[in-house]
Amino acid sequence: MKSSKRDSLFIDREALATLALLQEGLLYPVTKLMGSKEAQEVDETKEYHGRSFPFPFIFAPAGKRNEEVLRRAQRGDQLDLIEGGKKVGEIVVDEVFPIDPIQRLKSIYGTSDTSHPGIISTLKRMGKYALSGDYWVDFDEVHRTKELIVKRKRELKAKRVSAIMLAAKPLHRAHERLIRLTLENSDLVVLFLLKPYSKERFTYELRHKILDYFVKNYLPKNRVIIAPLENTYIFAGFNELIIDAIVAQNFGCTKLVVGQNHAGLNLYYDTKNNLKSVFDRLKGISIDIEVISEFVYCNECKTIVSTNTCPHGSHHHICYHADSIMELLELGILPPAVLVRKEISAIILSRFFPHRFKNLGKLFADFVPSPGLMEKHSEEDFYIELMKLYQTTSLT
Repeated sequence: MKSSKRDSLFIDREALATLALLQEGLLYPVTKLMGSKEAQEVDETKEYHGRSFPFPFIFAPAGKRNEEVLRRAQRGDQLDLIEGGKKVGEIVVDEVFPIDPIQRLKSIYGTSDTSHPGIISTLKRMGKYALSGDYWVDFDEVHRTKELIVKRKRELKAKRVSAIMLAAKPLHRAHERLIRLTLENSDLVVLFLLKPYSKERFTYELRHKILDYFVKNYLPKNRVIIAPLENTYIFAGFNELIIDAIVAQNFGCTKLVVGQNHAGLNLYYDTKNNLKSVFDRLKGISIDIEVISEFVYCNECKTIVSTNTCPHGSHHHICYHADSIMELLELGILPPAVLVRKEISAIILSRFFPHRFKNLGKLFADFVPSPGLMEKHSEEDFYIELMKLYQTTSLT
């Protein structure tokens, strides 16, 4: 006699978020977990129901307990989905089938080379068996983001809705220029802030705080939304921009703005010398794609310029490479204000190096002009005042 006890599958929060994206219709044309035949067809054609989709969307949870459950699962079985010791959903088994994890990695990343960022962590999360079937999950964050965008579009009667995908590590001056430029031709701009599933010193909460500070203080905030985007493994690899476009379109955006130097853009010239990108080969993706040229600071123009419009050579250009700016911040060095707004650098450094100064009051008294009033200052305040001293030019 079959036991009445229901089996469970144990998943992590990244898998939960990915299932929620599908459940909310944000991966359309894919609306369900793929079975073996559908998965094979998508793997071969890179299409699903006549529309471009870069890889099979399957559910293959890792772990010995999960593998045992999937080996004995039969069609019609109901399985609980458990995350963090709590039931977060259910799935009714339709099909269980074996997969090749290495082939799966190649479909997503374009390689199975373990030196590639993310390969090892994704491989650890991937089981040997996938299952398809109807399911539900409880993950309100994705639904709330969707409702927020719908509500703001309705309030503004917005027809031109632009999406920008941002890691904002850190938010620098070129990001600011890109956002402002996008606002010029948009009724509403959605800043999708990528929410990672790995531990980082520069946390999502800190990046959100910084972006929120910039929007509230320097932009028409009713026309800009900060939307968390669950940056799961499906956004990795060379297919990232395709998934970005699909998700942005399904969130209701009409345009996706992409930097020209994005690694996944794959710019090339066709036989007629027309500039093409990965988007020119896609089917069924109607969202407009705007490719913005790289911004640099030119020491001849004395301002931020596009590399396509500046007449001076690259030897006059200061580049906004986030990894290099982050290196300064991680070493505790205050980046020049031409790279990062001083208030933003102050927020980051005060979080990275709390209680750094032994006698903050004395430093303020020695370096910062005072109206004579006794005031309490924070380390964040001190970084801002220090930057003002760096910007003093009378003796330089």
